[in-house]
Amino acid sequence: MDLGLTETQELLKNAAREFLENECPEQHVRDMEEDEKGYSPVLWQQMAEQGWQGLLIPEAHGGAGFDFLDLSVLLEEFGRALVPGPFMSTVLGGAVPLMEIGSDAQQAEFLPKIASGDLIFTLALTEPSARFDESGVQAKATVSGNEVTFDGTKLFVSDANVADYMIVAGRSAKGVTLGIVATQQAGVTINQLQTIARDKQCEVVLKGAKGQLLGTDGGGWAALQPVLQKYTVAECAYMVGLSQMDFEIAVDYAKERVQFGRPIGSFQAIQHKCADMVTDVDGSRFIMYKAAWAISSGQPAADTQIAVNMAKAWCSEATRRVVAHGQQIHGGIGFTKDYKIQLFFRRQKRAELAFGDSDFHREAVAQQLGL
Repeated sequence: MDLGLTETQELLKNAAREFLENECPEQHVRDMEEDEKGYSPVLWQQMAEQGWQGLLIPEAHGGAGFDFLDLSVLLEEFGRALVPGPFMSTVLGGAVPLMEIGSDAQQAEFLPKIASGDLIFTLALTEPSARFDESGVQAKATVSGNEVTFDGTKLFVSDANVADYMIVAGRSAKGVTLGIVATQQAGVTINQLQTIARDKQCEVVLKGAKGQLLGTDGGGWAALQPVLQKYTVAECAYMVGLSQMDFEIAVDYAKERVQFGRPIGSFQAIQHKCADMVTDVDGSRFIMYKAAWAISSGQPAADTQIAVNMAKAWCSEATRRVVAHGQQIHGGIGFTKDYKIQLFFRRQKRAELAFGDSDFHREAVAQQLGL
């Protein structure tokens, strides 16, 4: 069984690591925590020049035409570097829905501008109930021809503060319905939330917000399933990358930190923590890539869905164990802002909760097992 990356994927991985080490160092991550926008437009355009925003977008619309497995390789490097900004919001929350169900006109209008870095998108799905199932969508959607009007509140909308457009999920008389809504209009109010990861999650209040109908009236939830699968595994890839880097930082610290006349890494308790960390990192990487492969290779829907649920359930808890061990190896100083390790701890929590925590996905696996 060949678990290695292809030559193209190796080139993508190595190029991304070199680029991000130079352009997205630790200080940039810290600076973006304090920045009102939460991202650097300069870095955003540099990433677009690398072709990353258009990695999944077909060549006919200005993209590279790569598959989801390739994107997962890139996102693992994003997690390693803790890249801030609206990349996943735009690619997974914007480009993917447009590619899945957008009309030819909508794809021609938006996809080239996403690929070039000229537009930022996000997905407005969750509401104050914080549910990730269909019943959680209660915002009102009123459809009139190809136009849809939304009324309601969306919560935890990533990067809405800088987005040009949102893919909004609402409920019409026929069911969950999607629309492409411009953020710069009178019917949209955006309030930033305070989060442990210092990322830009927002409350979005919609009062008569108008947009283009995306897909069919009432067909939104079915259309969202492949989108949510990709977005969920993307979060897993990000967690794998950040947990790998957290592990490396912790091991280096264990080798250098001296207590009682010897490196703390020579103590069995620390050794076992490091062994548990690398086991969890590698296990997370395997199950994440298994799910990414299922998506990319077009495996049967049931097999793909259970692979996605298993990956998110496992990665959420395994990477939480990794960052907890990293903190414990550093001791109390690991929780201070002076040390890099706390950045990974906080961002893991954000990704762990995104698109359902481990309990949510375990329940989904149990249901698919007929339990």
